[in-house]
Amino acid sequence: MSLLGILAILWGALAATIGVAMLLLSAGALIELLAPLEASVGFAAGLAAVGFALFGIFALVFGGAHIWAGALLRGHKPVGRILMLALAIGNLLVIPFGTALGAYALWVLLKHEGHRLFEPTLQT
Repeated sequence: MSLLGILAILWGALAATIGVAMLLLSAGALIELLAPLEASVGFAAGLAAVGFALFGIFALVFGGAHIWAGALLRGHKPVGRILMLALAIGNLLVIPFGTALGAYALWVLLKHEGHRLFEPTLQT
């Protein structure tokens, strides 16, 4: 579980970095929209600003969810297992590294040993 937690945190950090970069690109496109060098770039700058902003926000949320899931996995919290399983299904669509992480997460978390690590222990 420790390796999966570390990989999820690294994947989340990479996604968050991409999110910040997209928001910076969105700010640049917004600046071009507000003070265009040419009149013909207004529509394209507006479209780029909105597209980069939406992608950046999505990447930040996606990355934050992975960082959170990785931290919960490392603490063997049951909610971390559920969250990582949900994220793993989405990761299967992100070729090639997300697919590898998603397949690995599903393999680790759905095995009997992986499931057993997250079962609550009875205190007597």
